Amino acid sequence: MEITWYGHSCFRLTERGKTTVITDPYDPTQLGITPAGAIKADVVTISHDVPHHNYLQGVISKSTPYVLRGAGEYEIGGTFLMGIPLHDIQNDEVVLNIGYLVQYEGVNVLHLGDLGHIPPSSLLQSIGDVHVLLVPVGGGNTLSASQAAEIISLIEPNYVIPMHYALPGLTVGLDEVERFLKVMGISSASTLDTLKVNGEALPEEMEVVLLQASIE
Repeated sequence: MEITWYGHSCFRLTERGKTTVITDPYDPTQLGITPAGAIKADVVTISHDVPHHNYLQGVISKSTPYVLRGAGEYEIGGTFLMGIPLHDIQNDEVVLNIGYLVQYEGVNVLHLGDLGHIPPSSLLQSIGDVHVLLVPVGGGNTLSASQAAEIISLIEPNYVIPMHYALPGLTVGLDEVERFLKVMGISSASTLDTLKVNGEALPEEMEVVLLQASIE
């Protein structure tokens, strides 16, 4: 399966002949960055129902795509998805956030959405095996670099893809990804346009992968 990043928390997860999933599409007028090209999807997942994460108008589909906004188990086009409640408490108010586990053949991808706290370890462990973790690292209302590192140590994925950090043109104040790399003890990391994941050839040691944001 293949993973492409459109900046912020928006990814395309796809496998030939399978369901294409877009996570957290954003409104370019709100963020100052614009996805490159048309974003096509069979399924759209929304972790947090605000313009930075729920811009359905930016998604193209041959028919009306399935839109997932809440917790539960779903099977769409032969692909299994699970919405996991990972709500935050900010200023004594509940901020709704749904993480999504997407299962392709032999590969489990977990998108943590707009997560801003460290959930109980029992909840994270109940998710089961996670081969690819998409984790916010830029601070603000979401995880700081050190919090992201702690969650990674609890989940123990094969691949880690950081998201929700500072990019050129982004109007939201977030930390640079280098802060996260420093916390992880990584002096440098290569950048890929797309991560291709084979469930039968997963790395034995965890790998942090930087994706080039596909933005205009």
